[in-house]
Amino acid sequence: MAKSTSPKRGGDTGFGLRKAYLVFYNSASAIAWATVLTRVVSAYAGGGAPAVPVAVDEFARNTQSFAVMEILHALTGTVPAPFFTTLIQVFSRILLMWGISFPFPALNVNPFYSSMLVAWSITEIIRYSFFVFKQFDMVPGFLNWLRYSAFLILYPIGISSEVAMIVSALRGPALTLHEYYPYALISILLGYVPGSVILYSHMLRQRKKNLRAKPKTK
Repeated sequence: MAKSTSPKRGGDTGFGLRKAYLVFYNSASAIAWATVLTRVVSAYAGGGAPAVPVAVDEFARNTQSFAVMEILHALTGTVPAPFFTTLIQVFSRILLMWGISFPFPALNVNPFYSSMLVAWSITEIIRYSFFVFKQFDMVPGFLNWLRYSAFLILYPIGISSEVAMIVSALRGPALTLHEYYPYALISILLGYVPGSVILYSHMLRQRKKNLRAKPKTK
């Protein structure tokens, strides 16, 4: 989960290389997720859930895969994000895109696939846009509120959609990949209980901390 840092961290002053990189990375990511959202909504409006994977499947998978950079950001200290929570969130999404969506494309016509992408997309558009403005220390008040409030609705939608996709794979398709694959998915499902609590609790703490202070605006 990419986070912004103060300009002076690590000796970076003014508009340094690290800040320029973070502005570029977060801007590109926000645009990519906005594209995913636009494609999902347009496809769903035109042909329902079965039309969504045709319009967005590969692009969404590539967009989410690029988020592995956030694990490196947290690990190297490029951003002050907690490594463990970043790893949990990125890993769970990579699993959904490469461990469920890719090997079992028939599941992508499920409405839960569409709701999962919508929840992810809106979350990431807000999050990455927030980080872009944060680099300039002038986050708009409404964006600050969305960053620490929208997850209250979007996280449950996203997590429940992810679980529904995994359960759908367990009902048959997983056995076609490997006889032990269903057991791996069951283990991952069990990990959703503590994992979702950790992520949600982290965001609740962040909400309490950041909504108490008035954000810098311009």
